Amino acid sequence: MKVVTIGEIVVEILATSRGAGFLEPLELLGPFPSGAPAIFIDQLVRQGQSGAIISCVGDDDFGRLNLQRLQRDTVDISGVRVHASAATGSAFVRYREDGSRDFVYNIRHSANQYIELNAEAESIIKEAAHLHVMGSSLFSGGVIDLIDHALGDIKIRGGTVSFDPNIRKEMLGSDELRSAMERVLEQTDLFMPSGEELFLFSSQVEEAAALQDILDRGVEAIVLKQARAGSRYISRGGDISVPGFDVEELDPTGAGDCFAGTFVARWLQGQAPERCLLAANAAGALAVTRRGPMEGASTAAEVDHFITINKVVL
Repeated sequence: MKVVTIGEIVVEILATSRGAGFLEPLELLGPFPSGAPAIFIDQLVRQGQSGAIISCVGDDDFGRLNLQRLQRDTVDISGVRVHASAATGSAFVRYREDGSRDFVYNIRHSANQYIELNAEAESIIKEAAHLHVMGSSLFSGGVIDLIDHALGDIKIRGGTVSFDPNIRKEMLGSDELRSAMERVLEQTDLFMPSGEELFLFSSQVEEAAALQDILDRGVEAIVLKQARAGSRYISRGGDISVPGFDVEELDPTGAGDCFAGTFVARWLQGQAPERCLLAANAAGALAVTRRGPMEGASTAAEVDHFITINKVVL
C-alpha cells in the first residue's frame, strides 16, 4: 500500500542560542532537510511502508540536500519537481527561553509555489491507497487544488486519509485555509491534532464534547498527540491512552511528524491502536533527542529497540 503526501520541502537553519527573533547576528546550525510532509514521509518509509511525496525544490544545494536524504531513505521522489530558477524553501528557527519558537519562512514564494499536478504527480496519486494531509501545506490555492484532487481520487477508490492540522500561528486568519481544512476533515479517516488544534474544528469548549463532535462528523478515529504525556486513540469503540517516554529534549521540531509517520505506517500494517500509539510515542521521543528536524527520524528496528530497553509492556 503506497502512501502519498503533498506539500512543502524546505531547508531548516537553526539558531544555536535561545532568545527572541533574528534581530541580531547569531550563530546558526544547518542546513537540515525539512518540511513537515517530508519528515512525515521519511519516517513512514523507515517503518517499512511504501511512501511518496509530491513537491517542488529549486535547482540548488538546498534542494539537492533534501532529495538526496529522501532518496537515501527510499522515499519515492519521482513526484518532486526541480524548478530551474526558483529557490528551495527555507525556514529559520530560533527557540525562546520558554520553549516556543520564532520562524522566518520562505515557503509561499519559493519553489514550493510551483507544486503542481503534472504527469508524475498524477501517476503517484493513481498508485496511492492512502493520503496524508498536513495543514501547513495548505498555503496556496494551487496546492489546495492538488490535495482536493488527490482526496477525491483516492477516496473514490476506497482509500484512506489521515490529517494532521499542524497549523502555525503565522498561518491563521486565512479564509481559504479554513475552507480547505474543513473539506479535508470531511474526507478524513484518521484525525491527528495536537493540543489546542482540536478546538480549531469544533465550537465545543470541553475536550470530551469536541472529540465527540468530530467523531460525529464521520471521522473514524482521533489520535490526540500530547507530547510528554503520551497520546490517545479515540473512536466510537472507546478511548485508549498510552503514556509517553521521559527523555532529554534537545530539539522538538519534527517530533510530531515522526509520531504521525510511525502511527500511520503501523496502522496501515494492521497493528492494534495501542501498539501504534506506543511505537509513535517512542518515535516522537527519539526525535527530540537530536538537533535538526529530520535528524531524529528512526527505523522500525530502532523504535522497537527503544521500547524494549525502556521495558514498556502494554
